[in-house]
Amino acid sequence: MTGSRSSVPAMRTPAIETTDLTKTFTRGKSTVVAVDRLTLAVEPGELVAFLGPNGAGKSTTLRMLTTLVAPTSGTMRLLGRDVVADPAGARRCFGFVGQGNGAANIQYGRDEVIGQALAHGFGRREARVRADEIIEVLGLTEFARRPVQTLSGGQRRRFDIAIGLVNRPEVMFLDEPSTGLDPANRAHLQTLITDLHARTGSTIVLTTHYLEEADALSRRILVIDHGRLIADDTADNLKAALGDLVVLHFADPASAQTAAPVLQRRHDRVEMLENRVHVRTGRGPFVALDLVEAVRAEGYEVGGLEVSRPSLDDVFLDLTGRSLRESAPNADPTLDPTVEPGTTMSEEAVA
Repeated sequence: MTGSRSSVPAMRTPAIETTDLTKTFTRGKSTVVAVDRLTLAVEPGELVAFLGPNGAGKSTTLRMLTTLVAPTSGTMRLLGRDVVADPAGARRCFGFVGQGNGAANIQYGRDEVIGQALAHGFGRREARVRADEIIEVLGLTEFARRPVQTLSGGQRRRFDIAIGLVNRPEVMFLDEPSTGLDPANRAHLQTLITDLHARTGSTIVLTTHYLEEADALSRRILVIDHGRLIADDTADNLKAALGDLVVLHFADPASAQTAAPVLQRRHDRVEMLENRVHVRTGRGPFVALDLVEAVRAEGYEVGGLEVSRPSLDDVFLDLTGRSLRESAPNADPTLDPTVEPGTTMSEEAVA
């Protein structure tokens, strides 16, 4: 009897997997739910953008996944390793670039990268070889023997990424990597992240407040608000679900008020703002002409017409009721000194 291979494809272990992941904090007599039963799976090699306003729970989630904060309940795994039960094993899987600069000001950039390699268990010679290798990949060779404090913001962020990549991680967490950079350096960093993803095939999770960055880089968007995952899809699908915005201008608010019911009979998502009527619809350029003809057939004159494609910020506003660009100052409980003793990040950190 000859053997045969099963036609069922082998199941791959998710790079990141959480089930009912929850984190609560005590503030005074109140309990703050920072992350609320978060369940998700990220496949190996995905580049995912994690979006949410400050205080929504995304940074707390990253701190749990990177062993800095213990969950209140639920489970989380990196490449099959239980992050709580095996934090040392989990740390070998990932690299992390935080919002602040990871390299010390007075040290040479190369020395900082070598030091991080040594911390990951590289031998001295291997650490130097690996540091030079990643420094060359990131285009930092000419800056390697200069104090970090003499470098530009973009160069420092590249050294932060070098530190995060030195252990050849299979999973990379980038927490607001473009914060503080000028537009030119942000664009350069986006290209760098794209190239690194193509070169290494690592799983990358990116948090950002620059929605054009998330749109350009990520194949998948996760939106979190009030600690809950409220959207999980591609940027194109999220924008298509929202629809195009068609704006019809009228001579005055009274004309818009009387014309609005004509549009409401054709579309559900109609809103009047002063002398304008906004309609959300698919295939906006084609629908717009039908809307104008319908209004004119009822005796109303349209003074102007606009059609615009949705942006990720439009999607975010529709999902949460607020713009990501206008979110409040940082409200992450893991960084809040008013959190009661016994629940601070340092005291709940995983060993």
